[in-house]
Amino acid sequence: MQHRIIVIGAGYTGAIAAGRLAKRLHRADVAITLVNPEPDFVERVRLHQVAVGQELRPRPFAEMFAGTGVELKAARVTALDVDRKTVSVVAADGTDGAAEELAYDTLVYALGSGWTDQGVPGTAEHAHEIAGRAGALRLRERLAGLEAGQPVLVVGGGLTGLEAVTEIAEARPDLDVALAVRGGLGDWLAPKAGGHLRKVVDGLGVTVHEHTSVTAVEADRVTTADGATVPAAVTVWTTGFAVHPIAQATALDVTDTGRIVVDDTMRSVSHPDVYAVGDAALAMGPGDKPLRMSCASGAPMAWQAADAIAARLTGTKVPRTSIRYFNQCISLGRREGVIQYVTADDRAVDSALTGRLAALYKELICKGAVWGVANPTLGLPSRRRHVLARSAGLPTPLKAGA
Repeated sequence: MQHRIIVIGAGYTGAIAAGRLAKRLHRADVAITLVNPEPDFVERVRLHQVAVGQELRPRPFAEMFAGTGVELKAARVTALDVDRKTVSVVAADGTDGAAEELAYDTLVYALGSGWTDQGVPGTAEHAHEIAGRAGALRLRERLAGLEAGQPVLVVGGGLTGLEAVTEIAEARPDLDVALAVRGGLGDWLAPKAGGHLRKVVDGLGVTVHEHTSVTAVEADRVTTADGATVPAAVTVWTTGFAVHPIAQATALDVTDTGRIVVDDTMRSVSHPDVYAVGDAALAMGPGDKPLRMSCASGAPMAWQAADAIAARLTGTKVPRTSIRYFNQCISLGRREGVIQYVTADDRAVDSALTGRLAALYKELICKGAVWGVANPTLGLPSRRRHVLARSAGLPTPLKAGA
């Protein structure tokens, strides 16, 4: 009898976890199923490029997982029962009567996050988002239809907002591009990085509304907390992310925002057969601070979860590696960037890389992230055969290695 591992969600973390598990475990002993509604891998960190019309190379999962033994299931998750250990899905294309229930022995929850309107009136109706491919494509169509001189406003001064506003301003210098941030522009960056950011933004002609909170969005403008209005033929909303709501509807121990609480091996603290990775999980990092929602956190979380599952199933020592940060990488269009070096717990230090070299560095990071999905055994030790841990409860031993 095969041990059934289901991975739900095939973003960076889910895809890495599935591939790494396939390499760590013998395919005769485990059945690994990766559930995702889209047939292609989406490079989420490049969706601001998609929004301005740049074409990215297609990356079909069928090619990425060819020969690995991972079964791909094109479906959308609708419910999760962690007591019965089942996942309810429907066909990705919405076909009637295609509902199905999948049983698992071990679940990797990697449904990630999407955009949130923060409860601001009019945002859901009038604003655009780039947290997903569909949203980025809708924004691309809208931007392509704008005439010269029309105003575009990006709301949110985090990494996503900065990358979006500079990409739009560089690709469409004929538009009147602006940015609204609650605090100061890049106020978490050290002076060198912050100064370069301001220089690039100014050079691109972006108008920055600092210390500005948007309280309402309309079709052609936004209203701020002080009652002022800012014109916007297009509003792009990048103020943060919200996790998929499915976990909150289960018996899993979750935070008030729906993130699954996990231990240092990404295992649910309430349900040991469930592991959560990426934005969906609340894991603690250096300084006892929660890991932030990011690809920088998600990839090592996926490695940790996959290695822990493999170790527990093969009766070997469960690895525990501290997840830390090294830098924050920000592209500012195609020719500029900022690499802010940080402490292990993600606080900016004085050192930074800026300019063209930073842009090239960020490009390597993006390419490396995709490479990591297709080659999930980065840092993987030599494969050895071990007997199955008795606690795994399987009738036959699992062997490490495919």
